[in-house]
Amino acid sequence: MGTGLELNDVQGNILNGYGFGHAVHLLLHGETPAAVQQCLGELGGRVTTAARWPEGECPRATLNVAISYHGFERMGLRRPLLDRFPEAFRVRTRERAPDLGDVGPSGPEYWDEHLGSGAVHLVLSASARERDDLAEARRQLREEIGAIPGLGVVAEQETHALPHRREHFGYADGFSQPDVEGVDRPSSHRAPEDSGVGVPLPDGGWRPVRLGEFLLGHLDEDGRVDSEPDPDLVGNGTYVVYRKLEQDVRLFRDVLAEAARRTGLPEELVAAKVMGRWRDGTPLATQPARSDPGQLDDVATDQPGNDFRYLPDDREGHRCPLGAHVRRVNPRDALDFGGAVRSSGRLTARHRIIRRGMPYEDPPGPDGDARRGLLFVCYNADIARQFETIQAHWCNDGDTFGLGDDRDWFIGGAGGSGKMTIPTRDGRPRFVEVHPDLVVTRGTEYLFAPGMRALRGLAEGAFG
Repeated sequence: MGTGLELNDVQGNILNGYGFGHAVHLLLHGETPAAVQQCLGELGGRVTTAARWPEGECPRATLNVAISYHGFERMGLRRPLLDRFPEAFRVRTRERAPDLGDVGPSGPEYWDEHLGSGAVHLVLSASARERDDLAEARRQLREEIGAIPGLGVVAEQETHALPHRREHFGYADGFSQPDVEGVDRPSSHRAPEDSGVGVPLPDGGWRPVRLGEFLLGHLDEDGRVDSEPDPDLVGNGTYVVYRKLEQDVRLFRDVLAEAARRTGLPEELVAAKVMGRWRDGTPLATQPARSDPGQLDDVATDQPGNDFRYLPDDREGHRCPLGAHVRRVNPRDALDFGGAVRSSGRLTARHRIIRRGMPYEDPPGPDGDARRGLLFVCYNADIARQFETIQAHWCNDGDTFGLGDDRDWFIGGAGGSGKMTIPTRDGRPRFVEVHPDLVVTRGTEYLFAPGMRALRGLAEGAFG
């Protein structure tokens, strides 16, 4: 492998999102190897691929499947294969939680019961454009799962898009996805070559990120092809991070108002500074000021601008703070370490992820309040190098950006300096307090989404 892209062998929603506004994830536990294999055998043929749908033939619902390390183990994969999976994938996520900043209110003792415990073997994900179609897809899956001896649903999570592509804090979300080499983006998502969603080039242009950063068996940014532990098992597959993040909307509003009072800045400007974009998605790098910064734009731009860089004009973060969320999770060209790294864009490209998350709102609890947040789902070829680097080293640790112990304002976790720094040109920076319980983790699962040939092989016991 390493050359052509076989869309019929790649699961859908990875390289190009479905664009559907409703989804449900069924987390399954298999008592026996036969239960897990039977599920793959009976449902594998219905899994949606990345092949483009014929015009006018959009399905009412889609289906995707991902397998945990413990699912592979339960199916009886050969021990040499299991041992060659990356360590980050093999270890229970509850054990990796401290490295990700999941301590205190985000600690595993507060996670949803089965998440990260090793009990989840498969995740079936159905997506639909309409709620009724999702309900029917869920009903059918539940019926089929119930008919397989030894297979049960240990957790279920519905997600639904909010109006104007917003998340619960009111920010437009989900529009800055990597431009991937060899992937023809749908016309509704297509962007010009200088769109700013690929790798920044020294001449001011952009190029797509290598396919191998997201699908195993293809060339990555270092010119290598990762096919461990077996090319037939992992080819055209990708690792999945499934992470439930609970948001305290009331606290966010209170914190924002207090930060505005302390700094003397309008609330919407503070909201933009901590994120790195205005709440309609417009980047601070291209629009650092507005005539009426207190005005919240309720309608997100169809495609907010992505064609921007941080160097050389904003090295100090006067436009977009060095610690702003979008600058930390995708530094673009900014990681040149004072000019020591010439190809800083390529360095960042080794840590890109494809995000497919969606807001959720759980049923009200005993106090009548519903828990709400973001079900963060991302795809990457190397969990440790991509997702965990972003979370543990870029969000939880400010050293990479010269920020000492300043943590990400949104997802930096407990500890650190307890502040975010907003630089100013007058040399008197403003400081915004960080609240670790603003966004808390309610569970994480690491999974693998195999290619279609591998799914068939797994159902037949080919890797046992």
